[in-house]
Amino acid sequence: MDKLGAFASAKVSKFNALDKQRKIAVAGVSTLGAAAIALAAVPGGSTAVATGVPAAHTQVAAEHPQVQDLKGTFTDPAANQQLKLDALAAKAKAEADSAAKKRSADAARKAAASRSAEKAASRSAERPQMETVAARTYANNLDGWIRHSLDIMHSKGIPGSYSGLHRNIIRESSGNPRAINNWDINAINGIPSKGLLQVIPPTFATYHVSGTSWNIYDPVANITAAANYAAHRYGTIDNVNSAY
Repeated sequence: MDKLGAFASAKVSKFNALDKQRKIAVAGVSTLGAAAIALAAVPGGSTAVATGVPAAHTQVAAEHPQVQDLKGTFTDPAANQQLKLDALAAKAKAEADSAAKKRSADAARKAAASRSAEKAASRSAERPQMETVAARTYANNLDGWIRHSLDIMHSKGIPGSYSGLHRNIIRESSGNPRAINNWDINAINGIPSKGLLQVIPPTFATYHVSGTSWNIYDPVANITAAANYAAHRYGTIDNVNSAY
């Protein structure tokens, strides 16, 4: 080959080599540009590695964890708030139930108290009103002894009057509660008559009236026992006008 042909052939070869390098460079620039675009599209400054996965897929994969985080952020407080509301509702219901039970118990107690008061009032109305009577006092003399004995006699159903008692007392003892007969047949037999109405001990013991003294010389006890004996034997002390 002559010199001119060799030179032309060398030029052609050099041009082809330069064209090939230029194509490679352009391809590299294109690749870097795509990578830069993909990197700019990733939110939050995340770094994407070019692995042949489309940029859109990389973006969705990067956004997915944030979606989960946002879901948890909104869901957990709502659930907690609902739990609080449920707890408050349960507490309010319990307090309402307790208040209702207390009102019911109070009403039952008031009703029971009212019924008890009504029964008490009814019983009080049914019972006759008892007149309060002051305790009667008696003089410590013949008049007082006779009046006291008469009250006891009347309460026991023993007949007799003031005049009947007084008349027999004056005849038997002259009103001396310590009088004693030491000369009659009773005295001879060892059981002399004693007291206002001259009662012998066996008669006093037999006709003694409960509630009075067991002392035969006690004025009221002596009168009451003698009147009781006279009532059994003569019908009443009023019918006695001599030794009996």
